[in-house]
Amino acid sequence: MESSRLVLGGNVFGWTVNEQDSLKLLDAAFELGINTFDTADAYSIWASGNSGGESEAIIGKWLSQNSHRRSEVKIITKVGAELSPHQQGLSKGRILQAVDDSLRRLRTDYIDLYFSHYPDASTAHEETLETYSTLIACGKVRSIGASNYTLEDLQAAKSSADHHALPRYASLQVEYNLCDRHDFEQQLRSFALAEGCEVLTYFSLASGFLSGKYKGLNDLTHSARREDLEKYFDERGMRILQVLHQVAQEQQVSPAEIALAWVMHQPGITSAIASATNLEQLNSLARSTQLRLDAQTLERLDLASLL
Repeated sequence: MESSRLVLGGNVFGWTVNEQDSLKLLDAAFELGINTFDTADAYSIWASGNSGGESEAIIGKWLSQNSHRRSEVKIITKVGAELSPHQQGLSKGRILQAVDDSLRRLRTDYIDLYFSHYPDASTAHEETLETYSTLIACGKVRSIGASNYTLEDLQAAKSSADHHALPRYASLQVEYNLCDRHDFEQQLRSFALAEGCEVLTYFSLASGFLSGKYKGLNDLTHSARREDLEKYFDERGMRILQVLHQVAQEQQVSPAEIALAWVMHQPGITSAIASATNLEQLNSLARSTQLRLDAQTLERLDLASLL
């Protein structure tokens, strides 16, 4: 199953969105044609009182209430982030335990796309890929991907897969948006295109900086993402916001819709991941998939975001 152009990010479930509202968002997303939901075993461990798995559990509840729709949705989750000193990395033992934990929380028999959340320098690619091969063979996982991998990491994983006849990473998750362009454009895009990898972008709205609700540092006072956002409020960031607002006003849409549409127009990008905390936001994000930006508009946004 192909990923929908817009992927609903589940990092906010059990963090800034409670269970009841999360279930409503999942219902609405499916009705809007968004068939792909992204989560991880670590979501949202950073929130007070959480231990990881909260997002998966909420999506699992939605799946149990919509079991007849299971074949119509694509579930993405991840392994490798540190949940505790004894729960981290990509060793065989860690993955085998983590996948069963994720399946239990998700209340499903299989994961459509399972990501290595972060590279693990202490575990050989061969061990990780052999473990994924076993999971694919027994039907627990349909496909695998790599998140936060450098070009060198990806090349080493590909070499190991080819040498040992193991499955390759078919998907990449990369940080990419109008503000964060260098790593993907200068290093990863050519690899993804050459290998035929689908590419899903996370932080597609730069942690909300490109959503249109922030105009200055004073707007961050009560933001749960303050630490992630502060770095964007420099001369370049404000220039991007100015042009983004101009284009949005001209097209009578929200800045977030323009920012996501820009991502989707970029060569090599399959889907943009974005999270919503209410139905109004979700409807706006979904409209981005229908926007068509002409060459002149794309150039204006590109020039504004040059380093």
